[in-house]
Amino acid sequence: MQTTKEASMSEVHQIAHPLIASKLTRMRNENTPTGEFRSLLHQITTLMAFEATRDLPTEQITVKTPVACAEFPTLACGRVTLAPILRAGVGMVEGMLAVLPDASVGYIGMYRDEESLQPVEYLCKLPADISADTVIVLDPMLATGGSAIDAVSTL
Repeated sequence: MQTTKEASMSEVHQIAHPLIASKLTRMRNENTPTGEFRSLLHQITTLMAFEATRDLPTEQITVKTPVACAEFPTLACGRVTLAPILRAGVGMVEGMLAVLPDASVGYIGMYRDEESLQPVEYLCKLPADISADTVIVLDPMLATGGSAIDAVSTL
């Protein structure tokens, strides 16, 4: 796992998809009701999960189908851990779990120091020994990326 800030930034991928863009526009509208906002966040996160997991490794396994035994791909990445940054990232957990129902969930609490403008971690509650896990940090509040970079650096 790469944990330096430079390595972290090299792994950032911008998702430019018309469905996501349209849903984001609806979320940004001040007249969007709370229930619709939550539903849109769930939908966007589920769509983003497909992109975030695009490069997960797979391996071939033998499966007995009603017709015959055959080789098919299955995930070979081990345990997946979702790490939402409190509080905004929590809203993304259910959308990710819709795609990765067996994922573990941990939490990272951060706030921005008023004077230094640097992120300050106040909580890091993750499953035991995530060193071999695929960890997906969830944070919809990306401005400068400082908190997300700091969160990845602490893993």
